[in-house]
Amino acid sequence: MVPPHRCQVPADMVKRSLPHFDRFRWADFILPSTLQLAPLLEILIEPVGCLATCQRVQLGLHEALVNAVRHGNSEDPSKRLRIRRILTPYWLVWQVQDEGNGLPDCARAASLPEQLDAMSGRGLFLIHQCFDDVRWSRRGNRLQLACRRPVSSQV
Repeated sequence: MVPPHRCQVPADMVKRSLPHFDRFRWADFILPSTLQLAPLLEILIEPVGCLATCQRVQLGLHEALVNAVRHGNSEDPSKRLRIRRILTPYWLVWQVQDEGNGLPDCARAASLPEQLDAMSGRGLFLIHQCFDDVRWSRRGNRLQLACRRPVSSQV
């Protein structure tokens, strides 16, 4: 059984929430592409359980969502973000998808910018530091982020 959420989110934001087999659960969240992310982040990290892991995941998800809104959807609120949260016995997985053209392979590096005072370029580095596994779709408009479940919260 999925526990109830602690914050108010519009009902149309949650597309589906179904049990998948006995020990795998997933939920889809579809919402307008805006930077009003706090209520969504709270829901997305709810199953994490461990404070340290929760803080790390929240930072990484925030970076991924902001990148999807700003760079993928060009801050166009008529475009949508789709986030899928997948819970398995040993992994917590989030897929963040925008409606943009995708990030090319050559721009997916997990390194800091060469110039320390650069205005951008730290988000992907932070994302890679926050998650145990980071993967891109072939097109480059969907990012899959995964972290191992903290031992205390494994099913």
